[in-house]
Amino acid sequence: MSDSSPRYELLIAETEDDVRDAQRLRYQVFVEELGGDGVDVDHENRLERDEFDRYFDHLILYDRARAEGDQAVGAYRVMRDDQAEALGRYYTDSEYDLTPLKTCGRKLLELGRSCVHPDYRGGSALPQLWVGLMNYSDAHGIDVMFGVASFHGTDLDAIRLPLAHLHHNHLAPPELRTRVLDEFYESADLMDPAEIDEKAAMKAMPALIKAYLRLGGVIGDGAFVDAAFNTTDVCIIVDMAKVPAKQRAMYERLARREASA
Repeated sequence: MSDSSPRYELLIAETEDDVRDAQRLRYQVFVEELGGDGVDVDHENRLERDEFDRYFDHLILYDRARAEGDQAVGAYRVMRDDQAEALGRYYTDSEYDLTPLKTCGRKLLELGRSCVHPDYRGGSALPQLWVGLMNYSDAHGIDVMFGVASFHGTDLDAIRLPLAHLHHNHLAPPELRTRVLDEFYESADLMDPAEIDEKAAMKAMPALIKAYLRLGGVIGDGAFVDAAFNTTDVCIIVDMAKVPAKQRAMYERLARREASA
């Protein structure tokens, strides 16, 4: 983090240079930090990218107090259902059967590639992104947000406690419940509910997934092991009508406080 207080600015990418700012941050987080890779990753220029990037909108959080060229400290990519129509599929289609969402008759927004610079975790950077995400959803009349969120690593036994907690306590209702494609299906029902230590499970939960849960998020059926990305994914679903008003207000308060600091 810069020596001075952050000077945040949240933008929707308008140029290829803007998108590269997000891809550069993604490379730092997903490739260098977490050990991920992919056929389209540009190691020479340190850009984590894929074929979907040109169909998504990219929300980028900048800290203008940082040095020029190194100001992107948070990113999200989002794709509305009308954008997915142009592509013919969602990113999540490669992991989950999305039929319940696609047939629910509600306006959808797919989320992905969420990341925050290591120096900005635990502060207000994620709330800044969430306020931007909710404002974007309001502007486009979004009813349901969804997308994959990840645990680091592919050893299911190592994360069986938080996975089982999600399965037993935060499974999506049948009308919205996505399911891992049969050929990749791994059950998240890995422990007897009576054996689950809820406090320990939440301590082991990734920060992003905890943030989704605070917004009333639920998960689809099963876990997807992404060996190339070195992650285990769950499908998060957020019904915007059920986002607690106090939680949204809390994010907005944190974002305002940091912006005026």
